[in-house]
Amino acid sequence: MKNPVKKLLLIGVLAELTLFLVCYLMQPSLQETFRHAARYSGRLSAFVFLIAFYLFAFGHPKPIKENTQLKNWLLLFAVVHVIHFGFLATNVILNNIPIVPVKLTGGALAYLMIVLAPLVLHKLKLGWQLVYFYYVSLVMFITYLARAKGDFEGAEPFWFHYVMLGTFILCGVVFGLILFKSNKKV
Repeated sequence: MKNPVKKLLLIGVLAELTLFLVCYLMQPSLQETFRHAARYSGRLSAFVFLIAFYLFAFGHPKPIKENTQLKNWLLLFAVVHVIHFGFLATNVILNNIPIVPVKLTGGALAYLMIVLAPLVLHKLKLGWQLVYFYYVSLVMFITYLARAKGDFEGAEPFWFHYVMLGTFILCGVVFGLILFKSNKKV
C-alpha cells in the first residue's frame, strides 16, 4: 500500500478492532467489553491527538495545508475518535449510564470540532487552529480529571489518569511555548 494516509488509517482501524477483540476476550460480557473498549479506545485517541498536536507545534509556521503528515494524523484522529464514540455510546446504552446534558455539551462540541478538523482546520487562521488544539486538550484533560477524582461510573482512579493529566499540562505548555517562539521569528 503506497498511499501513506490509507496505510495510517488502516493501522488505526486495525488497532481499534484489535483493541475490541482483546476487550471481548478478557471481558466476554458485552457490557464489560464495551466499557473496556471505550476506555482503551479513548486512550488510543488521546495518544493520536497528542501526536497531531506535536506535529502542529513543531510544524509551525508551515501552514497545515502544506503539512501532509499533520493532515493525515488529524484524519486518523477523527476516525479513531468516531470509533471511540461508537464504543462509548454503546457502553452508555448497555450499562444504563445516566447522561448529564450539561456535561455532554462540551464534549459534543469537541466531537464536532474533531470530525470537522480534517476538512476545515487548514482553511482557518492560526488563532482558530489554536482554539481547536487547546479546546480538545481541555476536554480530554477534564475527562481524565473526572476519572482521577472517581467521578466516572465504572472506573476507579488509576495511576494512568494522573500521568495523562500531567501529559496534557506538559504538552499544552511546551507546545504553546514552541508555537509562541516560532511566531516571534515570523
